Amino acid sequence: MAEKPEHILHAGDIGDLGVLGALEQISPVHAVRGNIDGHASELPDALTLQIGDETGSFLRLLLVHIAVSGIRLRADIGRLAAREEASLVVCGHSHIPFAAHDRGVTVFNPGSVGPRRFDLPIVFGVIEVSRVQVSVRHVSCETGLPWSPHRHNAEG
Repeated sequence: MAEKPEHILHAGDIGDLGVLGALEQISPVHAVRGNIDGHASELPDALTLQIGDETGSFLRLLLVHIAVSGIRLRADIGRLAAREEASLVVCGHSHIPFAAHDRGVTVFNPGSVGPRRFDLPIVFGVIEVSRVQVSVRHVSCETGLPWSPHRHNAEG
């Protein structure tokens, strides 16, 4: 049986807001507005989440739609992450799954589980957080297996 996530993050380009209701049936959802979500004025452009346990917070995460230019963190998002004391930025927009470290911040794009765009993989991201470490990874929606650019390129 598959594990249920504690929370679901949506980094924008939601389209039909009914998607958020469907995701809420699985776990609590935190979402930001993407560039195609002009109709979703109730969604913020950025959201800072504190993650912790009963003993306190140990991670601040910044959820935004557009965070990078190429593979570099945009200066405005770097400043926002610093101001919010966020060590992890989760973003969307490009629909390209990646994880990187820039300006002292981990940047994670979980990819896209929607209809295939161009030749991009259909994947989702997993963020595992503990007091000791934070890890990020991608999972293929087509195979259920871990996904990486190297494996993707090797397979086809």
